[in-house]
Amino acid sequence: MQLKRAGSQPSTRGPAEWFTGTVRIDPLHSAPEPSRVSCASVTFEPGARTNWHTHPLGQTLIVTSGCGWTQCDGESVVEIRAGDVIWCPPNHRHWHGASPTTAMTHIAIQEALNGKVVEWMEKVTDENTKRQRHERGHRGKDYAIPAYSFAHAVAFAMSQPDDVDINEIQYRPTRQLL
Repeated sequence: MQLKRAGSQPSTRGPAEWFTGTVRIDPLHSAPEPSRVSCASVTFEPGARTNWHTHPLGQTLIVTSGCGWTQCDGESVVEIRAGDVIWCPPNHRHWHGASPTTAMTHIAIQEALNGKVVEWMEKVTDENTKRQRHERGHRGKDYAIPAYSFAHAVAFAMSQPDDVDINEIQYRPTRQLL
């Protein structure tokens, strides 16, 4: 067993080439091989956000405090709050960050494929977030579910042999911005 004490790993600032605004990354764990899982606590100051990006094996976000936004390519902006859990499917182009007025912290969990956990793309513009928020046409899907039920599903899946696929866990829709 390996125990990493809170505060035992240094925080880093989110690089400007991958983030807009002030972002702090606190590494939580990167499991040794053959495991591919890593996770970090990421804090976004108001208005801060990621660039557009994808994850080769998907990503789970667990919002631990504050209020933020996320958006999948071609879909509407979705509000996320403490307790929400978001599943971003493999190679699904998306971004996430704080709302303009409130900071947001989430735990990001992802797996590496051939040593790579993310493909970074272009910045999300302020105009893009304003335009998407006010569009009333297409209402996209979102994958947020209550944290307690997701945590139980993940714990169960991780305790099973390799034939349990975490991607097959069912999700329910949650709130969406207009």
